[in-house]
Amino acid sequence: MEPIAPCRLMAAKRSYAVRRVNLAECTHIVKTAFRPEPGDLVLARVQAIGSHKRIELPNGRKATLHEGDEILLAYGNRYAPDQYEAYVPETLEPCHMVAAGGIAACAVSWHDRLSGPTGIEPVGVLCHSDGTVVNLKQFALPTVACPMPAAVFGVFGTSMNAGKTATAASLVRGFAASGYTVGAVKVTGTAAGGDPWLMQDSGAAHVLDFTDGGLATTFGTPLDTIVGTTRNLLRTLHRSDCDVAVVEIADGLYQDETRQLAASPLMHSLFDSVVFAAGDALGAVAGVNRLEAHGYQVLGISGSVMRSPLAVREATVNLNIPAYSLADLQSPVTISGIMDNTVSGRLVAAQ
Repeated sequence: MEPIAPCRLMAAKRSYAVRRVNLAECTHIVKTAFRPEPGDLVLARVQAIGSHKRIELPNGRKATLHEGDEILLAYGNRYAPDQYEAYVPETLEPCHMVAAGGIAACAVSWHDRLSGPTGIEPVGVLCHSDGTVVNLKQFALPTVACPMPAAVFGVFGTSMNAGKTATAASLVRGFAASGYTVGAVKVTGTAAGGDPWLMQDSGAAHVLDFTDGGLATTFGTPLDTIVGTTRNLLRTLHRSDCDVAVVEIADGLYQDETRQLAASPLMHSLFDSVVFAAGDALGAVAGVNRLEAHGYQVLGISGSVMRSPLAVREATVNLNIPAYSLADLQSPVTISGIMDNTVSGRLVAAQ
């Protein structure tokens, strides 16, 4: 372990993933004989530019990367069928930046539309003055003991790019337009600022994601940790006077953490009802059936399937729930019906 100059850290391009870290506490660096863990902070040097040519800064700006740049990332596993499959390495070996939001890992596979990952060489893992490694979990929001928001709505989907985020943002806009104080939470995925800022732009009074809970990514994170983080983020929203919360669950129902979350009674107990985003009719029907088998009240389908009237027709013929366009979800009329159905669902569940 050796000291590191504060000016060097300030000059590095700092990623969204590490935005909560107080760099003043990062006084030393470990360069050798270290096995990183998810969430550990790493100062790295860009070796070769791949598909990620820019890094997302804490303020949302996408800064262009150049070979030789020093960047501040967090180690984390990544699962993204349209992007990268990647894992935290066992040493401080050269690896990759596998997400623009600032994730360091070794990529083992990727979508064929990508040119390959951006190569990085770790300079070292950052430490506190007492020698403990700096990890995102040390800067997580404090645990609070208070109730949940009065109504909590989840958004599940078939896969990446099924329209989950657009669906969640439209729900946020609809609730806000109906006079509710809305909070938004993304509880799984890979650190990135785009989705939280979209929720804020859509009218959310408060927006949180799993990085506020001390996680760089959620792939490979134990189920109880994700559920506990979700519960605390929801309670934090309630403490901020949000009466409605919209929760996005990343990836599809076959992704391992999402599958476990959907099947978990503890996770199910957090939601009043959910909307399912799908890309096609078969996915919509299969996903709704699976969620209903787990006991969820599914209000309707949405997502990219709504781009095709024929696909919507195929889905709704085989389901007993409506299909909502983004405009529908933003309408106070739709929101009124959703709230009525939610109250009805609570009464049925209580019997």
